[in-house]
Amino acid sequence: MIRFASFVSAAAFFCCVGAASAQVTPLDKQLARIDLGVSATGEFTRTVSGTVYPTGAPNLGTTLSDDTSTTVGVSANLRYVAKPFVGFELNYGYARYTENFSYPPPSLGVQTNAEEYTVGYLVTPGHQIHGLQPFVSVGAGTTEFKPTPDGGEGLRTQARMTYYYSLGVQQEVFGHLGIRAGFRQKFFLAPDFGQNYFTIKQHTFTSEPTVGFYVRF
Repeated sequence: MIRFASFVSAAAFFCCVGAASAQVTPLDKQLARIDLGVSATGEFTRTVSGTVYPTGAPNLGTTLSDDTSTTVGVSANLRYVAKPFVGFELNYGYARYTENFSYPPPSLGVQTNAEEYTVGYLVTPGHQIHGLQPFVSVGAGTTEFKPTPDGGEGLRTQARMTYYYSLGVQQEVFGHLGIRAGFRQKFFLAPDFGQNYFTIKQHTFTSEPTVGFYVRF
């Protein structure tokens, strides 16, 4: 959460300073294309199962299931719209959940902080639909899975390449303040935290309904 707060504070500072300086510089047009959004996200990750692939040990054909708990997270997005159909975005996401690794039996729960860092291409059509502005984006980056000190079973942090797409609608409601709602899916290799007995090499995805607000400078 400290990184999330730093991301939002830095982005807001950048935009506010830019907005103030834009009154006397030619940057006004460019700065008006920037917005900062903050949203609450639902986190629903697909359960995956597979054969354990231990490194440097015999493959005994053991089957493991990875069931991620459902939770609520938060995301921040800094967007730049150059023109209709041409834009870019930087994303930060945070959620805490438990990775439940289950053999038949036993099982082990690993409490994890997950932090997403991605960049994407943003498409914003030049017209509204029923008074709402639609958007679509695709991109890639990384997600860091960080076991917590108390519930992480002493496991180490692991980063996974992450791909995503998102779609939604937004609408300015008061001055430069607007509301935004959408749906995202991000795809990655299920974490194993570098442990032989968790390595099943299965890809999964997280579905994220989102709702929040944004400020345009």
